[in-house]
Amino acid sequence: MISDFSQIPGGKAFDDRGSLTFINDLDLTIFKRFYIVENHAQGFVRAWHGHKKEAKAVVVVSGSALVAAVKVDNWDSPSRDLKVERVVLSAEKPSALLIPAGYANGFMTLTESAKVMFLSTSSLEESAGDDFRFDARYWNPWNIEER
Repeated sequence: MISDFSQIPGGKAFDDRGSLTFINDLDLTIFKRFYIVENHAQGFVRAWHGHKKEAKAVVVVSGSALVAAVKVDNWDSPSRDLKVERVVLSAEKPSALLIPAGYANGFMTLTESAKVMFLSTSSLEESAGDDFRFDARYWNPWNIEER
């Protein structure tokens, strides 16, 4: 069960044969399905998709992406002032971002060839009855702050 918005670190091992990427502490027994999303362009935003019952894990398997999530206070008319969690995920530093039920999430690809894998605790049929969508800029954490 996913109870907290959190991140599970993984790693990469290298030897003369190549590399091996892993997230050994991710419990796969709670997930029923997975899917991989690729955007057509760097900087493209896919958001906001939420579930009352379904939880997710997010892993970037290629490139990097800015993933955002917000705990929804009212599914019919959520506050625009809710705290938005932002995490940059990269295939270069493997990890799984856990998003509990009750959150809406989205992502923006930061690299041209980013691939984002979602693992879901619900079947496709279960998810269809627990599907909430909001405009991609309903919450707008997508600006990159220059430093």
